Amino acid sequence: MDATVTLTGTGTPLPVPGRAGPGTLLRCGEWAGQVDAGRGTVLRLAELGVRCPQIGLLALTHYHSDHLVGVADLVLTRWVQGGNDPLVVLAPKGPTSRFAHRVLDIWADDIEVRQLHARRPAPPPLDIRSFDAPAEPTVVWRSGDVEISAIAVRHEPVEAAVAYRFDMADGAVVVSGDTRVCPEVERLAAGAQVLVHEACRSEAVRARGKDYIAAYHADTVHLGTMAERTGVATLVLTHLEPAPLTEHDVNAFAEDVRRGGFTGNLIVGEDLTTVPAAAETALST
Repeated sequence: MDATVTLTGTGTPLPVPGRAGPGTLLRCGEWAGQVDAGRGTVLRLAELGVRCPQIGLLALTHYHSDHLVGVADLVLTRWVQGGNDPLVVLAPKGPTSRFAHRVLDIWADDIEVRQLHARRPAPPPLDIRSFDAPAEPTVVWRSGDVEISAIAVRHEPVEAAVAYRFDMADGAVVVSGDTRVCPEVERLAAGAQVLVHEACRSEAVRARGKDYIAAYHADTVHLGTMAERTGVATLVLTHLEPAPLTEHDVNAFAEDVRRGGFTGNLIVGEDLTTVPAAAETALST
């Protein structure tokens, strides 16, 4: 099946050249699913040669804007490019689910004029599958060779943030969303081959007076300790805070994780980094 995971964006709310907003693309055979859609997601998909109608599922982790500002772009571009089947949207109940139901409301006039001018059918309704953020790994969607599980994570005060696990024919991939290092992600990642996890160099962030950022993101040293316990073959760092601007900065992320004890394959993510679901090395960056 050649299942892969690709980082469509490794950035944070602050714009940084070369780093789009948070997003992760999963592919298994002809199936493609996207986790979150931050700024620039559609452009990153285009760079990969992926047309938006190829995306059959969008899984949302939580309602922070940096993870969602590209959702309308994805949905509308999918329609403009000829996608006529409903896009499945997974969203935990609460603010994230409410966002999914309202995402096209402000585009009603644009949609109407495009329908009249191009004589195109109305965009297909989103197939929103909302669920209670579960305390234990719980299957929230399955189709063919892909099964998706979710678990609530620790991103308080954000309500009902979740991580997702994709069990595919070639292996299992876990995408953390935004969270502190927590036992929930550890349980979800048990037996997985690849863990895509947000990463925050807490010492550097606190040195800049941004304690509130470090308070609800994943400390890189603690992440290394947790990832080693899970036994995952490959740990991919994304949503990098503070954004690495030099090779020294990139190495600092890796050094923190190694200091925490992780001995597996470690990738400090860049946009378009692609990793096979069943392998231990990056295919491309």
